[in-house]
Amino acid sequence: MKALSGNPNLFTGADRPLSIPQRLLLLLPFLQWLPGITRQSLQRDLMAGLTGAVVVLPQGVAFATIAGMPPQYGLYTAMITPIIAALFGSSRHLVSGPTTAISIVVFSSISQYATPSTPEFVQLVLTMTFLAGIYQLAFGVARLGVLVNFVSHTVVVAFTAAAAILIATSQIKHVLGLELARGHSFADTWLGVFQHYDQSNGYVLFIALATLAVALFSRRLSRKMPHLLLGLIVGSLTAFFLGADAHGVALVGSIPAQLPPLTSPLFNMDAIRMLAPQAFAVALLGLIEAVSIARSVATRSNQRIDGNQEFIGQGLSNIVGSFFSSYAGSGSFTRSGINYDSGAQTPMSAIFAAVILMAIVLLIAPLTAYLPVAAMGGVILLVAYNLVDFHHIRAIFNTSRPESAIFLVTFFSTLFLELEFAIYIGVLLSLVIFLAKTSKPKITLLAPDLTQKNRSFTDIETKPLQECGQLKVVRVDRSIYFGSVSYLQLKLQMISATYGVKHILLIASRINYIDMAGAELLAQEARRLKANGGGLYVYGLKDELWQFLAEGGYLKMIGAQYFFDNKTDAISAIYRKLDHQTCRQCSKPIFIECQRQQAVTS
Repeated sequence: MKALSGNPNLFTGADRPLSIPQRLLLLLPFLQWLPGITRQSLQRDLMAGLTGAVVVLPQGVAFATIAGMPPQYGLYTAMITPIIAALFGSSRHLVSGPTTAISIVVFSSISQYATPSTPEFVQLVLTMTFLAGIYQLAFGVARLGVLVNFVSHTVVVAFTAAAAILIATSQIKHVLGLELARGHSFADTWLGVFQHYDQSNGYVLFIALATLAVALFSRRLSRKMPHLLLGLIVGSLTAFFLGADAHGVALVGSIPAQLPPLTSPLFNMDAIRMLAPQAFAVALLGLIEAVSIARSVATRSNQRIDGNQEFIGQGLSNIVGSFFSSYAGSGSFTRSGINYDSGAQTPMSAIFAAVILMAIVLLIAPLTAYLPVAAMGGVILLVAYNLVDFHHIRAIFNTSRPESAIFLVTFFSTLFLELEFAIYIGVLLSLVIFLAKTSKPKITLLAPDLTQKNRSFTDIETKPLQECGQLKVVRVDRSIYFGSVSYLQLKLQMISATYGVKHILLIASRINYIDMAGAELLAQEARRLKANGGGLYVYGLKDELWQFLAEGGYLKMIGAQYFFDNKTDAISAIYRKLDHQTCRQCSKPIFIECQRQQAVTS
C-alpha cells in the first residue's frame, strides 16, 4: 500500500521561496531575452519592424474608425501598446495594438453613452481602457492565465464572424455614399440602406471598389506586399483624378503630425461603475485574442508561452496606453504572423515597428487629408472579410451539434444583442455544455481477456468476453466531482441490481480528479456494498488522489484494505471474499485463482 508523502508541492518546488533573480525576472521579464540580442538579431528585428510599421499604418486608421475614435488614436495605440506588451509579455513574436474585434466592442460599449469621435467619447474610451487593463493585470497577478482555456474556440470564431458582419455593416454607408445616422442597430442600418439605396453616390462606390480591387490584387501577388496601404494610395489617387470635392466624396482629413499626447482617464466612481461591465468584456476578449494568437505563433517558433505573463503584459499595455491617448488593444493575428514570417528574433521587432511608425506619422500624417472615407471603407470591408474563419465554421457544423449550437447562439447574440453580453452568453453556454459532458462520465464494463498473456482487462462491448457472476469490473473515465456524483451513483447501483453482484472493482487509472462530493460518493457506495456482504474495491488510483482521500479521512471510511496498487493483489483479495460455493459451480472460471481452486477440488 501507498504511504502518505505530505504536501506534493514540496517535491515540485511550488512552495519554495523564489530567489531574488527569479523575482526580478517575474517583475521584468524582458531581462530574459535582452542578453541574447546580437547584431544579427537586431538587423532581422529591424526589418521585421519596418514591415510591421507599414502594415499597421492603414490598419491603425481603419481600426480607430471602427471604434468611433478619431483616426490618429488608432496610430497612437499602435505606438504605445506594442512596446509595453513586448517588454512585459512572454511571447517573442506577438505584436499588440488595435484590433478589429476590440474596436467593434469599444464602439458598441461607449456609443450608448456619448457621440463617437467627440472629446467625451474619447475620454470614456480611455477610462474603459484603463479599467480593462486593471482587470487583465489583476488576472495575471492572481495567476489566472488558465481561464482562457475555458473559453471555447467556437465562441471566438462565432463572435469574430459576427463582428466582421457588424464591421461591414458600419462601413456600407461609406462605401455607397449614403447619409445614415450613426449608432443604429444591425437591422436598422440595413433597413436604412435598402430604403435609401437609390441615393447612393456612384463616384464614392467606384473609389471604394477600386481600393478593394487593388488591395485584393496586390495581396494575391504577394502576401508580403502592404496591400492595404497600396489600396489606400490608389483610392486616394482615384478620388483626386475624379475630383472628390465636385462629386461629394468625403475625405478623412489630416491627422496631427505628433507623438501620442498625455491623457488621463476619468477617476470618478460614477464613470467606473458605468464602464466596469463593458471593461470586463473588453479585458476578457483581449486576453483570449492575445493568448490564443501567442500560442498559435509559438507552435511554429517552438516557444513556451506563459499565459499569466501575457495577462500582465496586456494589462500593463492598456493601463499605460490609457495615459498616452491609446484605446484598448490586444494581440493582432495579422501583424504577429507577418512579424514571424519577416524573420523577427526577439520582441525588439515590435518595439522597432512602434518607433518606425512614430517617425512615419511625423513625416506623412498631413497626407491623410487626401484620403477618401470611401477608400477607408473599402479597406475595412476587406479586413472584415478576412476575419471570417470559413474553414473552422464548416468544421464546427460538420462535426458537433453542441458546438454548432454554441456558434449559432454566440453569432446571433453578437448581431442582435449587446456585444459584451454576447461574449458572456457564449462563454456561459460553453461552460454549461462542458459541465453537461463531464457530469456523465463514461462507465465501461471490463473483463479479463484470456487470449492475452497478461489477461488484461478489456471492454466487453468491443470484444465478447466471459464475466464473473459475482464481481463486476468497472472503469470510470473522467473526474468524479459534484456534477457527476448523482449519475455515477445511479450507474453503480444499476450495475449491482441488474447483475445481482455485491462486489465491484473500480479501475481508477483514468480518474484525474476527485472532490469532496466524489469522495463522499465512494464512501457511500462502499458502505452500501459492505452492508450487502460485498465491497467496493479500487485499483490504479493516482498518488495525489490517494493522498487526498487519506487526508480527508475517506480512506479510513472505505478501508485501506480495499485499495490496491496492482491487478494481481486486487483479484486475489477479492476472490477470498467471494462465495466459493458459487465458484465451484462455475463452468467457465476466468481468474487464475478460480482455476487453481477448481484444480485442487477436482
